[in-house]
Amino acid sequence: MKQFLLTLLFTGLVLAGNAQKIGGQRVFEFLNLSPSARVTALGGQLLAVRDSDLASAYQNPALLNPKMDKQLSFNYNFYAAEIGSGYAAYAQHVEKLNMTFHGGVQFVDYGTFDQTDEFEQNLGTFKAAEYAINIGASRQLYENLAVGANLKFITSQLESYNSTGLALDLGAYYRDTSSNFSAALVVRNAGLTLSSFRDDNREYLPFEINLGIAQKLKYLPFRLTINYRNIDQWNILYDDPNVVDEGPLLGDVQSSERGWFAVNVDNFFRHLSFGGEFLFGKKENFRVRAGYNHQRRAELKVAEFRSLAGFSFGVGMKVSKFRIEYGRAIYHLAGGVNHLSISTSINEFKR
Repeated sequence: MKQFLLTLLFTGLVLAGNAQKIGGQRVFEFLNLSPSARVTALGGQLLAVRDSDLASAYQNPALLNPKMDKQLSFNYNFYAAEIGSGYAAYAQHVEKLNMTFHGGVQFVDYGTFDQTDEFEQNLGTFKAAEYAINIGASRQLYENLAVGANLKFITSQLESYNSTGLALDLGAYYRDTSSNFSAALVVRNAGLTLSSFRDDNREYLPFEINLGIAQKLKYLPFRLTINYRNIDQWNILYDDPNVVDEGPLLGDVQSSERGWFAVNVDNFFRHLSFGGEFLFGKKENFRVRAGYNHQRRAELKVAEFRSLAGFSFGVGMKVSKFRIEYGRAIYHLAGGVNHLSISTSINEFKR
């Protein structure tokens, strides 16, 4: 088993060398979309909470555990202009191997487009979509430490242009049961393209290294999550010369010029997303959530107009044998996206 894990780690590091490109030079960005309504409501990432939520294993395979045995998860995100994305998965625990496996499919359907020539003559229609087939496994190495890996086969079909690729995720999860503290480290989307949209153009995957922590309070049914994205790259600022410099955090206070400190504080918080989850009931069957993503707010806010861009919220509840989740993320002054999830376990129907 140790040799298998070392092989995965070595493979991930090798593939990562082919993936460290950013800023519009990467394909398959849909791999970083939120897989579930719960993740959407908590700011877009959930790396360090290991419970029965199967969809969370898409972002960190180390979160797979026996509680997810025979669980089914279906998720759909409603975007603007009738664009939709979704993720469906199933998990199986194998007691003899002391491992939990899962498989799933992620997709984005961009819809149907009118095809025209340079003279605006209608030539018909075409479709665009992207898919990722995901398989993964996790194993408990020690009482407080688990590791996991995901392997994804990716395909993108945009009119007559096609691209395929392979991506590997490696995750580690640590939990201190005495203090209800947990932490996770994830290497995501280390990989390469098998075929490109253009034969003469090399394409890169959206590689990133992320860190997450979670703290459940002792005397309050509340869990705080903080995630730091892109450890591998410090500067993730988007430099738009047409935008007036603004305050370092919520971006609603204007200033004529920002100094070194303000710029670096803004850049630091763009790496972070925050989430809070209230857990009500003895079995925590009713949950209320909220989150904040500073990078989303900083890049999508409208100057001189206050809005809730960057904020998110949601609710989840268990109804009979099904868990139903709703999440909404505010992307822009014009609106946001709605995410719905439903999950159940086949074991529930055997009782």
